[in-house]
Amino acid sequence: MKQVSTLGQVSVQISKAKPMNLLECLVAIALSMLLLNPLLKTSADLLVKQIEYEKRQSLISEAGRAFELIGRALRIAGYRNIHSTQQRKQEDQWIAVQKKTGYRGSDSLTVQHELSTGVDFDCIGNVLNQERTKNGLARQGFLVDRQASIAKGAKVNGGSLICQSLDRQGRLQNTTLMVGVNSLLIEELTIQDKVTAQKLFKVSLQMTDGASLNIGLERTFSTRNLP
Repeated sequence: MKQVSTLGQVSVQISKAKPMNLLECLVAIALSMLLLNPLLKTSADLLVKQIEYEKRQSLISEAGRAFELIGRALRIAGYRNIHSTQQRKQEDQWIAVQKKTGYRGSDSLTVQHELSTGVDFDCIGNVLNQERTKNGLARQGFLVDRQASIAKGAKVNGGSLICQSLDRQGRLQNTTLMVGVNSLLIEELTIQDKVTAQKLFKVSLQMTDGASLNIGLERTFSTRNLP
């Protein structure tokens, strides 16, 4: 009997519970927002940081690829095939650095070398052959130019790193390697050992996403084949 009475009382109390009015609903929503806002802000901040991290890693990866190509070109500069009998003029034909000739005062680099008895590639991965030489020398160049085909007033994501090589008619051709390059600087360093004919170069790249990210990177490369 007591149990029945208790259940009856509970039923009466439930039936007498009043529904929430509009003010109470608004207060509940406001309290929920106060609790959720920090979590939402934290999630948004994490998303922004994740996007920035991915952009940074992408730019660093692109710079690494550019360094690899430029370093490979410097190492092969001045290479002469052991079977070559052609007379060469002077050392400065192998490597040429022109200062402040490109996008935002960027430097340009040009290297020349003879072909080996194996398979040689230019800076964009094309196979080199005698047709793609001039006076028996293959040519590879790097410079930064303004991005092509950009509409007037459009946002510019840095400049374009250009690879220069010779086509099958021995004419100079330009190919875009990547975008997002603000500047390319090349500095010849002094080597203490005056006996060697090799040279040392510091290559600096500034990468950008065209907005908040500006990343400066540099590598040092030594030549191997200068006479």
